[in-house]
Amino acid sequence: MATGATCIAYETVELPTRELPLLTPMSEVAGRMAVQEGAKYLEKLYGGRGVLLGGVPGVAPAKVVILGGGIVGINSAKMAAGFGAQVVVLDISLERLRYLSDVMPANVMLIHSNRHNILEHISSADLVVGAVLVTGAKAPRLVRRDDLKLMRPGTVIVDVAVDQGGCVETIHPTTHENPTYVVDGVIHYGVANMPGGVPRTSTLALTNATFPYALQLANKGWQCALKENGALLKGLNIVDGHVTYAAVAEAFGIRYEDARGFLS
Repeated sequence: MATGATCIAYETVELPTRELPLLTPMSEVAGRMAVQEGAKYLEKLYGGRGVLLGGVPGVAPAKVVILGGGIVGINSAKMAAGFGAQVVVLDISLERLRYLSDVMPANVMLIHSNRHNILEHISSADLVVGAVLVTGAKAPRLVRRDDLKLMRPGTVIVDVAVDQGGCVETIHPTTHENPTYVVDGVIHYGVANMPGGVPRTSTLALTNATFPYALQLANKGWQCALKENGALLKGLNIVDGHVTYAAVAEAFGIRYEDARGFLS
């Protein structure tokens, strides 16, 4: 704001279908990595419960609970189900749950998200993945500090929403060098830039999605490009020192200005 920069946020460029095309590639990577990393930290070496995600014949698989059935959640569910884990996805949208019921394998259980159901399932989970997204705003706190007492020692939480405040009260951002810490016996993984751990895959995936938009901005200038492309217009967050995305303005307690007022 102080520099007068014009800022278009990857995470708020939005199609009429409500899809976030520039966030999707990183959400796909982070969702898949959440299970990959969670499986690793479930190993006893890292303080986990010593549980193999897919189990073996005669031994039950791990239980993976995923909070949110969006892009992160569906990719986490695919990975966990592929490993052979018992997977539970919780989401507040019945429409989304109906869609997931058509595309998810039989070892994925779909549950309506509410306080009672969240507590019931995290208490028996081996791995909990926070996959909640509220576009441009802070993530809701679904797992509270006191809830950790219900969870078994060595359970792993991977909160992909950590870069938007996290959906777990006890989460805070960590790094790839020091990714985890323990609260009440529960391992917390809070790396805020998970796709940075696989930069080759992430760069190619992100470039595939962003290049067409970057080309429009370069060829037409930002004002013309935003006039012609409603998805880019929704991505405008800051212009000439003003915040032009309502959720961001609300989150920081700053006055909101309509983005269309800045298109000459």
